[in-house]
Amino acid sequence: MSAKAWTGKQVRESFNDVPSVLYYTRAAHFLGLWESERLLIEKHLPDRQTDILEAGCGAGRVTMGLWRLGYRRISAFDFADELLDQAQSLASEKGADSVVFKAADATRIAPSTFANMPSGGFGAALFMFNGLMQIPGRENRRGALRSLHSLCREGAPLIFTSHDRGQSGAEAGYWRTERGKWDAGIQDPRLSDFGDRRFRDESGEVFINIPSRAEVLADLESAGWICQFDAMRSDLAAESEAVVAFSDNCRFWVCTRGPEPA
Repeated sequence: MSAKAWTGKQVRESFNDVPSVLYYTRAAHFLGLWESERLLIEKHLPDRQTDILEAGCGAGRVTMGLWRLGYRRISAFDFADELLDQAQSLASEKGADSVVFKAADATRIAPSTFANMPSGGFGAALFMFNGLMQIPGRENRRGALRSLHSLCREGAPLIFTSHDRGQSGAEAGYWRTERGKWDAGIQDPRLSDFGDRRFRDESGEVFINIPSRAEVLADLESAGWICQFDAMRSDLAAESEAVVAFSDNCRFWVCTRGPEPA
């Protein structure tokens, strides 16, 4: 096994692997939007004619959830071709032919990727199910936030999720041990930043960064996003057993796009 830090290429390969494709495709077909997702989307995107950009759309779980809520101006992208194929297939099956799907990397997506982008930029962006935090390297995650900033108009909301190191009380001992390793320079060389984790579950090989709230706030500020609201999922809605089995508790973030840097 390589002793080098995980790369975006390896993350893409893991998402294109069969267990991951099956995992996310089942969720797209049978799970749909979480109650917490629905509540925030309907609150912060009240206009069903909003031009929405969905980053990391995967197999289309949130994409089709938006469609079922009546949103019709949806553009979605992912860098995992196999998942994107599943999303396109599901959209076609459900008659959601107006959804625009593109293969793209969130860390370096350009406005030219979307010929349908409205003048001034998209009116809202989503990056759900911790997709931002599955990008290796903090500067790469900041790059993704900057990319979304460049694609949205000023004032547009961004909704995304992360886990929260400070809220994982059951793992406090784990993070204390990890902090000691990083301070001593003996951390796992396959990890780029404190907060990184790698593990295997039913979806296959998983990389994720579990940040502190302060780290996310700093990243948002660096990329020109203004945090308006954040809360743990458990404080927003009582989720179904299926959702709880699918995902641990996480923190939701609602931001607005600030002006271009001077």
